[in-house]
Amino acid sequence: MSLAKPRTMPGVMELLPLEQIAFQDMLDVIRRNFERFGFLPVETPAIEFTDVLLTKSGGETERQVYFVQSTGARKQGDDPDLALRFDLTVPLARYVAEHERNLSFPFRRYQMQRVYRGESAQRGRFREFYQCDIDVVGKDSLSIRFDAEIPAVIYAIFRALKVGPFVVQLNNRKLLRGYFEALGIAAADQQMAVLREVDKLDKRGVVQVKQTLAAAPFSLDGEVIERLFALVQMRSSSHDHALELLDSLTVSNEQFEVGRQELKEVLRLIRAFGVPESHYAINLSIARGLDYYTGTVFETTLSEHPDIGSVCSGGRYDNLASHYTRSRLPGVGISIGATRLFYQLREANLIGLKASTVEVLVTQLNESELTRYLALGAELRAAGINTEVQLESRKLARQLQYADKAGIRFALMLGPDEIQKGVVAVKDLIKKDQYEVPRAELIQTLKVELAQAMVMGP
Repeated sequence: MSLAKPRTMPGVMELLPLEQIAFQDMLDVIRRNFERFGFLPVETPAIEFTDVLLTKSGGETERQVYFVQSTGARKQGDDPDLALRFDLTVPLARYVAEHERNLSFPFRRYQMQRVYRGESAQRGRFREFYQCDIDVVGKDSLSIRFDAEIPAVIYAIFRALKVGPFVVQLNNRKLLRGYFEALGIAAADQQMAVLREVDKLDKRGVVQVKQTLAAAPFSLDGEVIERLFALVQMRSSSHDHALELLDSLTVSNEQFEVGRQELKEVLRLIRAFGVPESHYAINLSIARGLDYYTGTVFETTLSEHPDIGSVCSGGRYDNLASHYTRSRLPGVGISIGATRLFYQLREANLIGLKASTVEVLVTQLNESELTRYLALGAELRAAGINTEVQLESRKLARQLQYADKAGIRFALMLGPDEIQKGVVAVKDLIKKDQYEVPRAELIQTLKVELAQAMVMGP
């Protein structure tokens, strides 16, 4: 019989156990901080009806969708009526519209699940990946104050992840679109096209974006392009500088003024939320590529790793579920692409391997004492210590080698001499030292050691 070659499809991240522990630690940090700010967990099915998921025909999104079809439906030649979700925003819209009467508004939800896209196979691009989203959804209206809370959540998460200095960059689409109107770029579709080009400024550079806007189909006048770039190249260096830049803009346009005042209020409240001014700034080129953003927009970048790009982004939208309900449901939210973030942080050596979730290995020195080892393991687990008991009889050196390779920090040895003296031999496989602990003091000693390891690291 020929053997099938074991392989995974391109565009998925499959980790070894210690790497998986590091990834789960990252997810736990994100989850804890979402919950600390009062967001509630939601999960939606990976599979949705296609007519619910694909609310717009054509476009890049539909070309990346994975359709789902049973073998029976395939045999009958039916078109697939199910598809895998490509993000968590569309399922959220469906969820809120479907459960609107049972939800309390403003509805504060977090969601951490896999999504699926038919990305081209290339390094760092994923077809299956985790997204970690939060959104605050209002009924009829939603205060701008919620926009200011979002950077506070981002700050808490990335500070806890210990990835070095980072900045939450802010802009407001009303300010941008009002400025465009004042320059004579008035048509909505033209504004959106220009917004998408402006959003590429930090990636493509000034010269290239200017050339694109001067050429067809944009064909913008040279003076208009220069005035446009006078705005979108504005970056603040401090809280007061951000306010000075906004006040320096002399534009007579109602939508622009609404956007300016919203952005100033968000800046004021970010400071009140306790975010240090070194961790937020205005960047008036940020527009976000998705058309549904209507107000505040966010992008988070790592100051020492600009090549990584945005590690967390989002913004304000006017009506989340207009395709599913007549209710007006404005909201604001962000998304962290956790799989891509983990991959990039690991590539930049910002994430190291963690110790195993198993904290202690009880070795087997004498097979006739197996019941004693099992009882010790049960006692340690009852005290909250993650413990594995070696169930097979083999040389101690091999047992210690196994523990070391598996990332288990402490190995316990209980042989005839230790039993007679009423002690347990403890070997720290990271510090490479060994000591004896009175049997009655073992649990307390291990708890102290483990607590110190959590605070100080290996």
